[in-house]
This record gives sequence, structure tokens and C-alpha cells, in this order.
Amino acid sequence: MKRFLDLFPLVHALMAVVFAVASLMLLVIAARIGWDAFGAGLDRGSAASIIEALGVLASAVVALQISRTIAEEEVVREAHISGPTRVRRFLSRFLVVLVVALAVEGLVATFKAQRAPADMLYASALVVAVGVLLAGWGVFIRYNREAEELEPEAMAQAKQEDGKVS
Repeated sequence: MKRFLDLFPLVHALMAVVFAVASLMLLVIAARIGWDAFGAGLDRGSAASIIEALGVLASAVVALQISRTIAEEEVVREAHISGPTRVRRFLSRFLVVLVVALAVEGLVATFKAQRAPADMLYASALVVAVGVLLAGWGVFIRYNREAEELEPEAMAQAKQEDGKVS
């Protein structure tokens, strides 16, 4: 069983590499969309293409941050996410990236909805979802913080492990 469990960091490392490669591919796609928009002339259609490129770029950032989080938490630190401190730190890192990416996507959708007003419902639902996600994250942190106070040694250990990735 121990040998089986020793494979998990290797699988996590492979997942981190796949996310990083996906991020690079999305970066290339976003650059291509932006370059094509620039070559087509600087008009309203190009602006829409550049905004689309920003949405793809936001997805690339999410993929890269997920890659980094997996690599740092599961490979470098070999952390087992079981305590409140670990859960809060892991989810906070992920949610920061997710909220920013969804907010950018909401902005992109809003600009796209200027051409097709029927899409404004999607854009507004996305912006509302970002707000709900932020509120839920705040509630999670509030209640999780109280649980952390019951085990201050976990926070000290987590801070000590930060030296591994600095």
C-alpha cells in the first residue's frame, strides 16, 4: 500500500505539467487571436477579437495557477489537505484565480452582449455568480478562521513549510 501511495506525488506532478502545457497552449491561442485582430485593422471587430483573446488569456492564467498550486501543495510540500489551515490556504489560492478569471469572463461577455443583447442575461448571471462566489468564500474564511484558532500549531507548520517553495 505504501508503494501505491508513493505514486500520488508523481501523478500530481504529471497533472501539474498537463495544466502548465494547457496554459501555454491557451497563451499561444490568445496571442494568435490578438495578432489576427491587429492585422485586420483597429476597428470594432478587432476590439471584440482582442476582448475574446483576454478571455482565453484569463483561462490560461487559471490553468497556470492550478498547475502551480498542485505542484507546490502536493509535490513540493507533500501536504495532506486535512486541517482547517491547509484547506483555507488551498481553497483561497484557487478561488483568487477563479474569481479573477470569471470576472474577466463576465467583462468579456458584457462586451460581446453589446452586439447581441440576448446574451446580456448570460453576462449578468456570470457577474452575479462571481459575487456569490466571493460572498461564499468570505463566509468560508470566517468560519474556518475560528476552527484554525483551535489548532495554532497547524498555522505555524504551514508557515514553516512556505520556506520550501520560496
